[in-house]
Amino acid sequence: MPSTTLITGGAGFIGSHLAHHLRAHSQRVLIIDDLSTGQLANIEPLIGEDCQFIEGSVSSVLREQPSLLDDVSHIYHLAASVGVQLVVSDPARIIRNNIDETAVIIDAARRVSASVLIASSSEVYGKSDALPLREDGDLLYGPTTGSRWSYAMSKAVDEHLALSYDAQMKQNNAQAGAVVVRLFNTIGPRQVGHYGMVVPRFVQAAVQGKPLTIYGDGLQTRSFCDVRDVVKAMTLLLENSANHGQIFNVGSDTEITIHALADRVIALAQSKSSKDVISFDQAYRPGFEDPFRRRVPDVNKLKKATGWEAQWTLEATLKELIEDAQRGR
Repeated sequence: MPSTTLITGGAGFIGSHLAHHLRAHSQRVLIIDDLSTGQLANIEPLIGEDCQFIEGSVSSVLREQPSLLDDVSHIYHLAASVGVQLVVSDPARIIRNNIDETAVIIDAARRVSASVLIASSSEVYGKSDALPLREDGDLLYGPTTGSRWSYAMSKAVDEHLALSYDAQMKQNNAQAGAVVVRLFNTIGPRQVGHYGMVVPRFVQAAVQGKPLTIYGDGLQTRSFCDVRDVVKAMTLLLENSANHGQIFNVGSDTEITIHALADRVIALAQSKSSKDVISFDQAYRPGFEDPFRRRVPDVNKLKKATGWEAQWTLEATLKELIEDAQRGR
């Protein structure tokens, strides 16, 4: 029987695109997702003999059915607690879910000698202003009294777990290993704005003729990369063992201010929407800190390792998202 690839969080935005990508390349896929943020509709067309879906948290599913992974050779661990609102309201949940579920995956991978990709985040860079952000750069966080940092710290611990696993596999001369990807702002079809994601919020508002709400002063920059380019990079990294034991930025290295992004969405949608600017204190709670004035990755390491180049421009992705929204999709 051919080997299987496990995707945790596979019904979510990025995970579902990864599942579609792998099935398009005839790979057998197992998806585990508790549907807390993912949607079954994202993967329903795939489910069948070569694509199995199990609803539940990673820890509960693998505790009840440990033999599920017996023929798994590759694992993409994308399941995580996400969203700034959750970071602010329940940081303990962020820490427990992200670290505990990653530890469960690492232990399961060790049992079956599977190679693992751990999805980390640009948030791990914290307050670093050494731009563009490089994988070997220092990480800089604020005090633990600021719940803002709980997500970044939990993902940094996830990275340590992955790299430790890779080192152990190498000591045992095993073929399996682990790679970490730090994802920057990923956008594309099936992304929703419920958790603070700026592009789907802007697109929906522009299509409906409502004001686009900008948090902060709008002069902060972000770098947006299409999800289809992101999943291609992820598969290239995991499938080549030469990349194991390393961390890679995955994203676009083209910056845009949030004000300029809003203007571009309004123009592409031919909308009459205005822009509303509110403080982070109003959007979240007093004292909320957003240190990321600029967030742009150095992706030279990724390009050298894989030959990867982004195929989707920001404008092309925005046009598709606007057309989908206008059709009510």
